[in-house]
Formats: sequence, structure tokens, C-alpha cells
Amino acid sequence: MRLDDSRESKNVEDRRGRRVSLGGRGAKIGLGSIVLALVALYFGVDPSVILQNAGGPAGDEETYTTQGEPAQPTAETLFVSKILGDTEDVWTAIFAQKGWGNYLQPKLVLFSGATPTACGTGQSAMGPFYCPGDRKVYLDLSFFQQMAQQLNSPGDFAQAYVIAHEVGHHVQHILGVTDQVAQARRQLGTAAANQLSVKVELQADCFAGVWAQHSNTQRNTLEQGDIEEGLNAATAIGDDRLQKQSQGYAVPDSFTHGSSAQRVRWFKRGFTSGDTAQCDTFNAPAL
Repeated sequence: MRLDDSRESKNVEDRRGRRVSLGGRGAKIGLGSIVLALVALYFGVDPSVILQNAGGPAGDEETYTTQGEPAQPTAETLFVSKILGDTEDVWTAIFAQKGWGNYLQPKLVLFSGATPTACGTGQSAMGPFYCPGDRKVYLDLSFFQQMAQQLNSPGDFAQAYVIAHEVGHHVQHILGVTDQVAQARRQLGTAAANQLSVKVELQADCFAGVWAQHSNTQRNTLEQGDIEEGLNAATAIGDDRLQKQSQGYAVPDSFTHGSSAQRVRWFKRGFTSGDTAQCDTFNAPAL
């Protein structure tokens, strides 16, 4: 990606290498819930759903203090900051164009090991996630190494796609999609609730594609091979691919993020159209 002309976001909160002490009125989460979240991740289920339900009311953010010197900036943190800044510029422009009001920029928290969130305690093993309770994206940079080494998805745009996908969940939260889905899920059986989660995730993939198209149009950020990196990442983290790797077979009714083909299709749809109106997974005749 060409990011020389991209600005750095001021919304990156770096907690790496700092000791975190919990306290105050915030929601707490037990070891059992953490284990459930890790098991959920192993089987392709979104662990943030478990943590949010276990962590108490959304918005009741844990209070914490940090000790120790903050980690020094690196090429990776600069990259993350520029990608986040790029998403801020793109979504600010889209919100203005659509008449959706001001775009409320999320914070992106870099951490290592574990960190408190309004959705409970976040663990590195969960991978990147968005917590609607505090409107923050959480990322352990070691995930990028796992993408390259374990999922065979290297490349800077593959990493940018991951960040853009989580920012897509933030956009959903601002637009009220997150709350509507949470309410609907409570009235559904497991299979139907999972299918609704798939639609949420595929819309976030589509939003990531919309961001990529607008970013390239505005700042010519994409280089040859970038989109292929993104499509490879979308393929690698499809529920069917992950479940076959972990247990040898796929169970479609348990999918919460969508198959590899679905994730690729909706990212491409967002990128080709550049239009959020094309990302309505909830009323699409087929996913």
C-alpha cells in the first residue's frame, strides 16, 4: 500500500508492555468465560459476543490504571495509525455524503496479552475485535504474524483489511445495526441467531471493501496485488476453512462469520460498488 501521504490517527491507544490494574465499577469477567471465549474462537465463533454477554451492561466500562513506560513506536504501529486515519477520513466523507451526521471516530487499542474492555477482559488469543460498549477496536499486533504464518495471509493490505473490518463494526454500531441485531438474537434459536451474526460479519466485510475503494479513489493507496491479499485473507478466515482446519469438517449452522466464498463475495461487492447501500446483507436474497 502507498501510505506516504496518509496522516496518522490520533486515536491509537498503546497499552503494549504496560501493566494494567483493574478497579472501580466496571464489569468483571471470570476465567470460565475466558475459556469459553477461547473455545469459541477455536470453532470459528466470535468470542466478543461471549465476552460482551459475560461482561455486564454495555457502556459500563472497566476502570483501570497502567504502569510502566509505553512501548516505543514501530513501523507496525505507524502502519496501524495510518490505516486508522485513512478509515477516519473515508467514513467522515461517507457520513457527510449520506447525511448521517458526524462520524464518531473509534479508538484503536494496541495491547499485548490481556487488557480490560467494556465487554470484559480481552485476550490476545481472541484476535482483533470491536467492543460496542466503549466503541474501541482491540488489536494485539502478534495477530499479524499469525495471519502470515498460520493462516498463510501475509501482506500489508491483508492487515489493513482486518482493521477496516473491525471499523466496519463500529460503523454498524453508530448506525444502530448492532443494537437491533442484539435484540433480534435474543428472540431466535441458535441456528437462526448464528445466521444473523453471519449477516453482521459479511456487512462489515462489505464496509471494508467500500473503505478500500474510497481510499484508493481519494489517495491512490492501492498497489498491484493488494486486493488479492485482502481476498486471500477473507478466504483464510471463512468459517468453513477454519472449522475444517480445527476439526476436519464444517457445520454450516454453527457459522457466525460466513464461509470463505461469502466473505470474498461481500468484500468484492463493497469494493466494486463503493456504495454502502450495496452492503445490505440483511435483505439480500442470497448471501
